[in-house]
Amino acid sequence: MGAFLVRPVGNPVAGRAVPCSIRAVLVRFRHGSRHQATAAALAIACGVFGTIAACGAPARRPPATPRAPTIPDRVAQYGPTARARLAPYFAAAGVPYPPERFALLGFKRERELHLLAAGPGQPLAVVRAYPILGASGELGPKLREGDRQVPEGIYRIDYLNPNSIAHLSLGLSYPNPYDRARAAEDGRDTLGSAIMIHGGVASVGCLAIGDRQYEELFVLAADAGWENAVVVLSPVDFRRHSLPTDQRTPPTRWVGDLYARLRTELAPLPLEPVRAPSAPLASAAP
Repeated sequence: MGAFLVRPVGNPVAGRAVPCSIRAVLVRFRHGSRHQATAAALAIACGVFGTIAACGAPARRPPATPRAPTIPDRVAQYGPTARARLAPYFAAAGVPYPPERFALLGFKRERELHLLAAGPGQPLAVVRAYPILGASGELGPKLREGDRQVPEGIYRIDYLNPNSIAHLSLGLSYPNPYDRARAAEDGRDTLGSAIMIHGGVASVGCLAIGDRQYEELFVLAADAGWENAVVVLSPVDFRRHSLPTDQRTPPTRWVGDLYARLRTELAPLPLEPVRAPSAPLASAAP
């Protein structure tokens, strides 16, 4: 008796599909051995049920990755308390909230970050000053990546980061066109990047002002729009102080020109920060 051959469902034979089922195997049982038919039937049954299990059952999906918080998410989270802390300062400065425009002045030697703001038709007024809790380097501009220097110059805000490793942060436009042009004159490259003002109490090449304080700036920047804000980073407040006589002069020809630009930018701005009478000193703690 010849060997019994079972072909899978749908296999093409001589241009046509040969049907294959358990019933067909049982019919052929008369012409083959019991063991041959039983084995073939089981093979077909396993194939059929395996196909059903593979194609009919829904595939397991990997667990969904949690959505990262967005800027509106963070504003909803921190906005109410941040605005409540800012309100007395804005009221004391006579500036409506949210302001029409704002500026940030960072002074290395004084370790202060000043927030200035203005309503429609108003000049900028100092709303409050934040202590800089973390920074690195010394007085002088940033020249290259890895020098641990906080830049000096006039910058804009490029973005807000709602998922920063330093709680929250805003990114500055370093290196700006002036930085790039001076680097080209000096033959320098790899100027560094990702310079930020952020939360926390420590920083390398950036400015850290504490989590609660930075929540105020983050919400303010989102409420007022950060695209046109000006950020001035200076070695000292040139309206009050001169450079210290023991400062190490960077090996560049253009530092005098940079500092002249910073003096010009700072000269028309108001000096005294306004402290809201109803705001306790404890609110400035990190």
